[in-house]
Amino acid sequence: MRNDLERFKQEREFDIFDLTEGVWRQRWLVLVVTAVVVAVFAIYAIAVTPVYQAKLNVQPPLDSDINQLNVGRSDGKGLLVPITAKFVNDVYLRNLQSNVLRQMFYKRVYLASLVENVDGESQAGLYAKFNAQFLVGINQSERYATVTVLAEDPKQAADWAVRYAEMAGEQSKKELMERVASDFKVEADNIQQSIDSARAKAKLERDDRIAQLTEALKISRSIGLEKPPIIENNLSSEVSAGMNGSLMYMRGSKALESEIQNLQTRSSDDPFVNNLREREEQVAVYRSLKVSPDQFSVYRQDGVVEIPERPIKPRKALLVAVGIFAGLFLGIFIALVREAWRFRQARLRT
Repeated sequence: MRNDLERFKQEREFDIFDLTEGVWRQRWLVLVVTAVVVAVFAIYAIAVTPVYQAKLNVQPPLDSDINQLNVGRSDGKGLLVPITAKFVNDVYLRNLQSNVLRQMFYKRVYLASLVENVDGESQAGLYAKFNAQFLVGINQSERYATVTVLAEDPKQAADWAVRYAEMAGEQSKKELMERVASDFKVEADNIQQSIDSARAKAKLERDDRIAQLTEALKISRSIGLEKPPIIENNLSSEVSAGMNGSLMYMRGSKALESEIQNLQTRSSDDPFVNNLREREEQVAVYRSLKVSPDQFSVYRQDGVVEIPERPIKPRKALLVAVGIFAGLFLGIFIALVREAWRFRQARLRT
């Protein structure tokens, strides 16, 4: 009967209790494998270069921040409509997300920070790494942006976030100043053109007046009228009104000659152009108006960018935890394989 029991044990299937018993017998193997895997993960966590993250939030400018852009634009006529804070913010956000700014920062700041020389073959890889380090998020509803920078140096990450926002501001200021200067130039040119047209019109009107007076002078001379005739009271107003029209010759040749000479010797028609001096002053003002980049702001920095104290990766605690689970899994797997192999060999011997 004892032989039958032994034969039953050898011929029965390998069950969960056998697996558990086999793993327990090899518990030291499981612990050793776990320790080795945890050590590998820990060494990696210590050896890998930490990466720090810095964030900068930027908000739209206030109306008071852009007052200087609206100098000379308060009337809101033509091109000189007031520039709004929303418009300035849209310009800034567009520049903040532009590839032009990324490439500029990459060449001026990022490459300059690298100690080793960069050859042509590694440029593509470096630019891809740079793009992964700089993230710009836009909240369309709140109209603010977040600049996120990843770097191996925590202070460098904070400095780069601030510098990136500043460079976007510089580009936006340049664009806005060019627009303001262009608007002022166009407005001044338009007013100057109206002045030139008014002067040309005054010159033509003077020539027309001389022609009319010359013709009236011929008539006065032909009838021998040197002075205006004495007219009865009831007709004086009607005749006086006609002396600037078809009855101009009745002013007499002397008066006509005097006015013709005066018109011909006039050096300038400017005193006779309506609102000329006012328009000239407007031209002078628009041509002299200039905006300095120090006189306005295109964004507001929300607080101070703090230098990160802890890296976002590697997460050492998480790596150690993963190492423990991976080590236990691998150790138990090896123990199960060994136990299955031992069981198979035992069956083959029977």
